[in-house]
Amino acid sequence: MQPRPTPRRPLPFRADLARAGAAALAALLVAACAEAPQKPVERPEVITFAPAESGPLLARDAAFVVVVPAAGEDLGSLAERYLGDRSRRFEIAEFNRVNEARAGRPLAIPLAPLNPGGIEPSAVQAVPILCYHRFGPRPNTTTVTPQAFDAQMRYLAQNGYTVIPMAKLASFLEGRTALPKKSVVVTIDDGYRSTYDIAWPILKKYGFPATVYLYTDFVGAPDALTWAQMKEMTAGAVDIQPHSKTHSNLTLRLPGETEARYRDRIRTEVDAAIDVIGHRLGEKTLSYAFPYGDVNDTVVDFLKAKDVRMGVTVTPGGNPYYAPPIMLRRSMIFGGDDLDAFKGKLVTALPVPRP
Repeated sequence: MQPRPTPRRPLPFRADLARAGAAALAALLVAACAEAPQKPVERPEVITFAPAESGPLLARDAAFVVVVPAAGEDLGSLAERYLGDRSRRFEIAEFNRVNEARAGRPLAIPLAPLNPGGIEPSAVQAVPILCYHRFGPRPNTTTVTPQAFDAQMRYLAQNGYTVIPMAKLASFLEGRTALPKKSVVVTIDDGYRSTYDIAWPILKKYGFPATVYLYTDFVGAPDALTWAQMKEMTAGAVDIQPHSKTHSNLTLRLPGETEARYRDRIRTEVDAAIDVIGHRLGEKTLSYAFPYGDVNDTVVDFLKAKDVRMGVTVTPGGNPYYAPPIMLRRSMIFGGDDLDAFKGKLVTALPVPRP
């Protein structure tokens, strides 16, 4: 295809909506063929244009909708109307190379993700999963101060990062969903009470979701979350997922333990945690955090038997679309990390290997 150069300025809105729609759709599809790294979108032979009296919808085919935003409409409302999910506003923004909708200026809305793997000529999108443990006034290896946690979340909010829930990462790994280029997952291990007292108010302040990985035998300890606190958090944007029953290393046999007894114990570590979280909180298990980040085939087999397909380790790095879902990387955030160290753990792209 030899596309002619097209102007970058958006097409002006005119009274003749059908003609404006045709021009907008043609220009945007030519731009897509010229610049998008994915396979070309097959267009149907017939494109149906809306009559002028129908309002902001200019044109529609199997791949795109072309609309003229009304006054007061933003990319989020357009994404909710045409894509069914307000958070997919970034797909409209990236395709049209805009930051916001402008009344009277046509926009093309791709009806399916155009680049669900985040593949670019020189890099592949990666999603870092951040791993916290507890929060308090005196920092140590696993304790982050409230001031440091707030500064880290503020940095994400002010520098174009999008904090997503684990469920969206699952869709990305399955190739069903595109993600904003700088997506991050926040997780908190073990189930310390400081998650409720300190971390949760800060997460709410920035509107961020998070996953708490709970080892269920911890509940009832003086410094542990209560079921009531966890229920309150799950009513917001926090999900509770299993981190085993006792937090023992699942890959190590106990002294004198037979293979059969080892398998029974690991089955309990997997099943009991999943079952009690489901019973007490009504939470479906989507992912499982391996104590100390260690996993073997026995653990994986028991997870698959419970229909759990995602597992998280403590191996640092980012997760591209081809990452093995059962062995996802997570980067530990330590109490001694300054903001520069925190930034260094935000691996949102990986270079494409050169032959």
